[in-house]
Amino acid sequence: MVKKIRRVITGHDKDGKAVIIKDGDAENIVTSEHRPGGRTNLWRTTSMPACYGGDKDEADAKFDVEPLPNGVNFRISEFPPEDPEIMARLDGTKAFGEVGAAHRVVQGARHPFMHRTETVDYGIVLEGEIDMLMDDEDVHLKAGDVIIQRGTNHAWANRYDKLCRIAFILIDGVDKDGRKRSG
Repeated sequence: MVKKIRRVITGHDKDGKAVIIKDGDAENIVTSEHRPGGRTNLWRTTSMPACYGGDKDEADAKFDVEPLPNGVNFRISEFPPEDPEIMARLDGTKAFGEVGAAHRVVQGARHPFMHRTETVDYGIVLEGEIDMLMDDEDVHLKAGDVIIQRGTNHAWANRYDKLCRIAFILIDGVDKDGRKRSG
């Protein structure tokens, strides 16, 4: 069960005064039989510069892993401790396929959920511990650590005994030459 997250959204009334337009549990929760854990999509921006007007709840839409072109996705992901026997049976392509990103899975990688998105991701470990796997190395992260993931192959492995929660902000990106590498 994914932890409920209170989400407070501000806006303006008809007179231009600052108001709270929504205060309650985030409802866009995604889980999968193909991947333990889950994520709560909190907000998305569909273009830059971002529009801060209106009263549309941008989290009501279906989210893919990656943001829309020139967009941003904000979510909190939960990673339960991994069971090696279960992990050996999981198919990363099926899990990522459910969220429009099967083509992002790195085939033959050392972890079934190794993937690469064309994004710059800001990650903040909120609780627990996790290892970020790269092609040939790992880095151990704990609550309070920050990750800036820049379009690299990576996977998340919770090899510890408690749930890990990470807040992610994914920003649509391009390579150093200003191009998308894949579709």
